[in-house]
Amino acid sequence: MIGFYKRNINYLSDEAVAPDRRRYAVEDEAPRHYIDLDEFGDSASYKLPRTWKKAVEMYGEEVLMEKGIVPWHIIRMYDRLQEAFMLSDPQKILRISAELGHYVSDANVPLHTTSNYDGQLTGQIGLHAFWESRLPELFFNEYDFFVGKATYIEDVPSYAWQAVVGAHRALDSVLLLEKETAVRMGNQKYSFETRGKQTIKVVSPTYAKAYHQALNGMIERKMRTSVKMTGDLWYTAWVNSGQPDLKKLIDYTPSKQELEARKKELEEWKVHRYAARNHDSDND
Repeated sequence: MIGFYKRNINYLSDEAVAPDRRRYAVEDEAPRHYIDLDEFGDSASYKLPRTWKKAVEMYGEEVLMEKGIVPWHIIRMYDRLQEAFMLSDPQKILRISAELGHYVSDANVPLHTTSNYDGQLTGQIGLHAFWESRLPELFFNEYDFFVGKATYIEDVPSYAWQAVVGAHRALDSVLLLEKETAVRMGNQKYSFETRGKQTIKVVSPTYAKAYHQALNGMIERKMRTSVKMTGDLWYTAWVNSGQPDLKKLIDYTPSKQELEARKKELEEWKVHRYAARNHDSDND
């Protein structure tokens, strides 16, 4: 897999931000980036259904779209990636791989698991961009992203939710430590930087360093988790699709006729799989 993905690393990097580019232009895109767990009541991260079908049965699609669907959308994107591998469609594999990584990363951000996404409910407006952009911008070079080999995932829905549960568990620290840093640092929070021809107000490097140290490596850990999880899901989708030879796809573009034939085969496979699942459920 590594040869195929490394050959297309520039495309993957560019396409990874596509979901953000269309967030305000495409209906229903925004809820795919977050889930407001606090809106679902106590211990929601543990009690919410892990599958979309059961969640819709319990809450209705309208409610879910209002409160965010990131863990369920990760599962949906994983399914699409597996199908793309089965179709041997390199462009589709790469596009979905990149976007899947985006949603995985969002799921690992604590502020993507709460309605207080920007600290606006606790007097900490701007915290989202500070945590997610400013701190990595300043300290990225200190992070280690070598996370080891990809691992095959037996239960993808549970794995997607594992990220959300872990992120939400860190939310209290994200909020509390920033408040404590604000008290300790006083009026040292902001400074001005010149970017191009503009001078802009930013969180000062001194304040950022103090908060970053208080977080004790949290951002690096969440980024490492995102890297590992993305690789694990790519690998699992490839294995479950029959381990197609990706070396053959590096310099290959399938014809329209080839793709149509494979899509037909895929639809037939899905029908048989659905029938088999229903048969098993009846027997149970």
